[in-house]
Amino acid sequence: MATNKSLSRWLLSGPPLLYLLVFFAIPTLIMAAAAFRFPGDYGGLLPLIDINPATGKTELLINAQNWRDFLTFENFGRFFEDTIYLELFIKSFWYAGITTFACLVMAYPLAWLIARSPKKYRDVLILLVILPFWSNFLIRVYAWMIILGPQGYFAMTINQVLSWVGIGPVQLMYSHFAVIVVLVYVHLPFMVLPLYANLEKHDMALLDAAQDLGASGWQRFWKITWPLSLPGVWAGAALVFIPTLGMFAVPDLLGGTDGMMIGNLIKQQFLDSRDWPFGSVLSIMLTLAVLMMAGLAMLVGRGGKRNAL
Repeated sequence: MATNKSLSRWLLSGPPLLYLLVFFAIPTLIMAAAAFRFPGDYGGLLPLIDINPATGKTELLINAQNWRDFLTFENFGRFFEDTIYLELFIKSFWYAGITTFACLVMAYPLAWLIARSPKKYRDVLILLVILPFWSNFLIRVYAWMIILGPQGYFAMTINQVLSWVGIGPVQLMYSHFAVIVVLVYVHLPFMVLPLYANLEKHDMALLDAAQDLGASGWQRFWKITWPLSLPGVWAGAALVFIPTLGMFAVPDLLGGTDGMMIGNLIKQQFLDSRDWPFGSVLSIMLTLAVLMMAGLAMLVGRGGKRNAL
């Protein structure tokens, strides 16, 4: 019986663990190893194995005597020496923070409305929330490029209104505004869904009891609804903040040079400059930053739960 139970456990957990090992753990280790390598003459990585032209055999180039010619800490030194990379990280955190806050402000009332709607309408409302996922991500971004473009009705209307109050026309495309608007649009469902899943489980009897005791609507929200919804808030914030931090498609298409984020720089290092070692360093730093933010959020969440108890 114990053997069958152990076998069943491995059959259930084995495929996900294998998937994470092959597509997450091993690539991460490869990236970490590449961060200590030199770039090749034509990009990529300086090879450790090559064919000896004299013998025609494949030989290992690195050994105990010449390992300094193949491994280096210069890539990390380059990151810490130039402040532009730190500034780009701060800018990316600013974009991700603004996007997460905007998604929370917009998603909370929507999730509350869906959770308190009659059951026969909830499935339809949830379907409307996830409906944008049915179309390609890039198609939706290009649609926003048309909307925010100088010839789009939205931009023309905004500039017409500004002209009435004596303000000159503004360019919506290739601006911080365009990047944040589209980032919020793309990630808003990721905030709505966990909030809805949490708010749907709230016991309305708690609100009724608070009302009977004389609590106002605002007090009922801050004392009961908000603390109970914090797990959904933290889950939604993680689902929005982490992908936004590494986003490169939206800033690349709508932000121009001013909207560049750390994800754009990583993409440039791997695809354009072909400096894989430094691109790996940037990726490692981004991963560490995300892990630090996740750990901080976990500590804050535990502290809030402890205070609530």
